[in-house]
Amino acid sequence: MSRVYNFSAGPSMLPLPVLEKAQAELLDQGGSGQSVMEMSHRSKEYDVIIKEAEALLRELMEIPDNYKVLFLQGGASTQFAMIPMNLMTGSGKCDCVITGQWSKKAASEFEKYGKVNRVASSADKTFTYIPELDPSTFDPEADFFHITYNNTIYGTRYTELPDTGSVPLVADISSCILSQKIDVKKFGLLYAGAQKNVAPAGVTIVIIRDDLLGRQMDITPTMLNYQIQADNGSLYNTPPCWCIYICKLVLEWLKEMGGIEAMEKINVEKAKILYDYLDSSELFKGTVVPKDRSLMNVPFVTGNEELDAKFVKEAKAAGFVNIKGHRTVGGMRASIYNAMPKEGVVALVEFMKKFEAENK
Repeated sequence: MSRVYNFSAGPSMLPLPVLEKAQAELLDQGGSGQSVMEMSHRSKEYDVIIKEAEALLRELMEIPDNYKVLFLQGGASTQFAMIPMNLMTGSGKCDCVITGQWSKKAASEFEKYGKVNRVASSADKTFTYIPELDPSTFDPEADFFHITYNNTIYGTRYTELPDTGSVPLVADISSCILSQKIDVKKFGLLYAGAQKNVAPAGVTIVIIRDDLLGRQMDITPTMLNYQIQADNGSLYNTPPCWCIYICKLVLEWLKEMGGIEAMEKINVEKAKILYDYLDSSELFKGTVVPKDRSLMNVPFVTGNEELDAKFVKEAKAAGFVNIKGHRTVGGMRASIYNAMPKEGVVALVEFMKKFEAENK
């Protein structure tokens, strides 16, 4: 069976060399005589794996020494509770920008623990843009300021970060981590579910500045306490060992590719191929304002639901899978994460041209 081009928004495709290496090491990782899936997380063999994963992430993202890297569980959605329980302990207030489903869900969860100031929203136009921010609406007493850096469902991203002054900027980078250069120093906390650009579903990466540790509420469960997780090197209990191992392999692959700067150039090129076609097509149209377009998630429509459904069906038959848009948007969405080769985007555009010619 030949492999398809998987445009899923997540869990998404992994680099083929990573899958091949994992396959080769499945029964015997590093001469240990055992699979990573069988290893004790307290063993010397696994200790090497998790420490190498952290070291590679620090190197590739240029993470300063005064930040902790945590490998947690529960997905990015668990962070919607973990963040306020650990950070919303000063004024009991936070600022949020609403740019899609995930930022809406985050803000709703934050409200269980304190007061949420929604400084701006793009809901008026179905989240097809990133709203302009007025600093006068920011709360200088907020415990943190939250954004979703890249919006997986709606295909938007921040190209300019808000200046939050002394208020820690917190960002969900689930669908853009490792895809472009991010200045970690501008953030108090970054978090990402790994199943889009880093690893299989099951591990969540948190990068948190040291001064934000130890602020947790008294009610914070032990497992949701950043300080405890940091003190125990993400090994307070059994971590998602296999996922962290795959994460290490992905980071090794990315380093061999030339690092994040090289990958960003490739991602810009891939996105341009698809957006240029959408801008010239008479049948397909992109849904996002050009200045806020995501490099990772590209939603598009024909304007006809029956034609959209026909396209999704024929695309799957042609080997382009998981291209149906999110139910709140409709149409189609091509997620072109790091592991999607340029050839896959070129092939998709050629198929779209063929479909357009046949359905005028």
